[in-house]
Amino acid sequence: MDTKILRYEGKNVVVSYDVNRCIHAAECVRRSPQVFDPKSKPWISPNNADADELLATIGHCPTGALHLDRQDGGAAESADAVNSITVAADGPLYLRGRIKVLDGSGTLILEDTRVALCRCGESKNKPLCDGSHERAKFEDAGDLSTIEREDVAAEATDLEVVPATNGPFLVRGSCVIQDAFGDPACSADGKALCRCGHSNNKPFCDGSHKRVGFQDGN
Repeated sequence: MDTKILRYEGKNVVVSYDVNRCIHAAECVRRSPQVFDPKSKPWISPNNADADELLATIGHCPTGALHLDRQDGGAAESADAVNSITVAADGPLYLRGRIKVLDGSGTLILEDTRVALCRCGESKNKPLCDGSHERAKFEDAGDLSTIEREDVAAEATDLEVVPATNGPFLVRGSCVIQDAFGDPACSADGKALCRCGHSNNKPFCDGSHKRVGFQDGN
């Protein structure tokens, strides 16, 4: 997993941008175009909005590529009260909350409030999404229509995700899985989520990674 972080300094704020985590969802451009303008150089102008607007806009970045460091004494970034995993249509797993991504030995490799995990199997920056699902023409509606819906009493605790070597994401902790429309479907705790792109029971693993010889590069 590679990072390339650029910093854009404004008056009492610094916007950090991880190039390798951006998949051009463009939430920032839609919400604050006077700040985030891909046609300008630099493309981020923090002084073109107040810190509260910046905070709100960056909070909608689904991958965690953007973060805000405030030196004005105002409210800082915070995690959602409830952990969630949204199954994006034809795209990644979007995680929000108190997220910890661990390797197989239990070593923390990423801690954040917003993360996009690859589920097409083609990312060059596994376990993170790098937008390869578009090139690979990955298809899955993310409607979770085959899942029996259940009430989930999620708690504000850490969510741990372990990308099993050449296998699925193993999820531990209180979390709700949501369909592509944001509707809750079931608990994620104890589930194994497909990351090879070939499961016939998406978003859950059905063992297809073994059949297709999925390699995560680790």
